Amino acid sequence: MTGEQNKKLEPEDAAEKEKQGDFPKTDGCLMIFGGPLACESKHKEKITRREVFVAEPVMPTYLRRSDAMITFDGGDHPNSVPQPGRCPLVVDPIVGTKRLMRVLMDGGSGLNILYVDTLDTMGIDRVRLRPSEAPFHGLVPRKQAISFGQIDLPVTFGDSSNFRKETLTFEVVGFKGAYHAILGRPCYAKFMAIPNYTYLKLKMPSPRGVITVGSTYQHAF
Repeated sequence: MTGEQNKKLEPEDAAEKEKQGDFPKTDGCLMIFGGPLACESKHKEKITRREVFVAEPVMPTYLRRSDAMITFDGGDHPNSVPQPGRCPLVVDPIVGTKRLMRVLMDGGSGLNILYVDTLDTMGIDRVRLRPSEAPFHGLVPRKQAISFGQIDLPVTFGDSSNFRKETLTFEVVGFKGAYHAILGRPCYAKFMAIPNYTYLKLKMPSPRGVITVGSTYQHAF
């Protein structure tokens, strides 16, 4: 970039800086916490505390595929972005042996949700459910939710040329929703997936390179 171009950008940068103002001062922190992991027994809570506060090892232990570089650039940008951030990230992974077309990626959820109607439509017998450890909050406003139970199912992203499959634990709920399932933070962590809610894309490492999962604004809407 030439010096003349730099000079042209300076007034815009100054205006943007003035618009943003000073860095805000914080006076507190609000957080949402719940689900089965928040209701652990005293024994499990002690184990978790030891893991969190244990002295860090001299040699770090890296998770599998943690060296994969995941980036978003102009090649990921759609032709248009109507109202950035309004549309949810809806994907179509294979859960078990069925492809579910309306699965919400929700980074704010501390658990994976599968609706009982979806379970029945998939032909999975409810006897496979095991008891859930605790109720949770957040799916139904101001109400406590009780799941039918938990079930472990394989979830696959990608296609035959490049895919990734991991087994996730789902809480099966009895009320109806707009989606077939909801994948939360446990899914993000297991797949080491990175979302871009502006482009409506999800990327994750795999043995054959980075997998890109996308959705359309029309489908999300």
